[in-house]
Amino acid sequence: MLMMTGRVTMLGRARWAGTGGSYRTVQRVVSQARPWAMLFGVFFRQPVYRPGDVYLLAGDEVVVTKAGQHTDGLDRFCAGLSNTVVPGLCFFALSLVSVQARRSFPIRVAQIGRSDAEKAATKAKAEAKKPPPSTAKRGPGRPQGRKNQSQAAVTLTPALARISSRLASGLHLITPSIPLTSLGLDGHVGNHNALHMAPQCHVPLLSKLRSDAAFYVPYEGSSAGRGPRRQYGSRLDDRSMPDRYLKATAVEGPIQTRLYQAPLLHKAFAHALTVVIIVKTNLSTHARAHVLLCSSDLGLPYHQLKDDYCLRFPIELNFRDAKPDWGLEDFMHVTETAVTHAAHLSLFMVKVSYRFLGDFRQGDPACSLLDLKARFRADKYVTETLQMLPEKPDPVVVAQIVNKVAGIGRIHAVQPSFSPG
Repeated sequence: MLMMTGRVTMLGRARWAGTGGSYRTVQRVVSQARPWAMLFGVFFRQPVYRPGDVYLLAGDEVVVTKAGQHTDGLDRFCAGLSNTVVPGLCFFALSLVSVQARRSFPIRVAQIGRSDAEKAATKAKAEAKKPPPSTAKRGPGRPQGRKNQSQAAVTLTPALARISSRLASGLHLITPSIPLTSLGLDGHVGNHNALHMAPQCHVPLLSKLRSDAAFYVPYEGSSAGRGPRRQYGSRLDDRSMPDRYLKATAVEGPIQTRLYQAPLLHKAFAHALTVVIIVKTNLSTHARAHVLLCSSDLGLPYHQLKDDYCLRFPIELNFRDAKPDWGLEDFMHVTETAVTHAAHLSLFMVKVSYRFLGDFRQGDPACSLLDLKARFRADKYVTETLQMLPEKPDPVVVAQIVNKVAGIGRIHAVQPSFSPG
């Protein structure tokens, strides 16, 4: 896989595998279940983990477009790049992100799919939201018989239940030796249910909320002396934020950026949240936009919260490498075991390539993933050619030949020799 060109399929791997790598052999490997969770954890702790680095846990979903009707888990998912619903497969990946190296290392991959019962429940819920056929409007106030619901008692949705199980199994493998600072998830799970899920995993949640989320400042006035004490003060307004919440201001060209931090309340959350409001203003047109980041850790400073959420982006780089280079978009399996194998193998190769790049960049700092594959491919070509010669040349000459051949297909110029063996 490090040297092959073209699509990363079973046939492609069989053609490049050499002796003992027939198509039937590759097919048997794909059809067998593997302890991928253990392999991911062991490979991370041995050649990748740095004891001095700080790590946070991040999760994200990736959608792989697929055609056909018989692939396990095939459904319709919203693809972020095309911003539309497409038929395909969806995978949820958990990654350890190094704060110092700002790199993401996948440790757990799981396929996301809805059962027939979940699809029926979703359809029934949508039908229940439709207005009744009668034209009579309901009067103001709460419907008769409606009772208060405790926000502390939360039932996880099927999607969050699956994420929670993946978190539990992933944390079981890594937390004994690697302390984690937070759990970063995207805005799709920025809700009270996910906030209730994070303490069960003993990791504070870090996420993004909708820009129109109704946050309230805690009430600081005096009590009336009767009835329950008032909790909610004035509603948050990004256009008139109190100056006491302002933490930093920066101007870059016509864009002014202001960062606010405050402990705020939301009526859908049982507890207060640390909220960082990033307000950007175009000083030329006076157009405004804002982003709401939140954390369940009330002691987290604003700059660390913002930086930790930005560290979720390296997961997208993992998906970018896994799709074209390691076969995440190329596999054509239909069974559950084979699909699981293909997804895990592609993201496992992301970590393997990072490990090799670390060695190659000692002599060539500009070496990229395409340069790495060109170097391994050159080594394969030269090795196969030398086997046809009656006498093997001197090792120095062999290294020069490999460097020369490796220049074909490289992006950056060839640097001094470094043997992949």
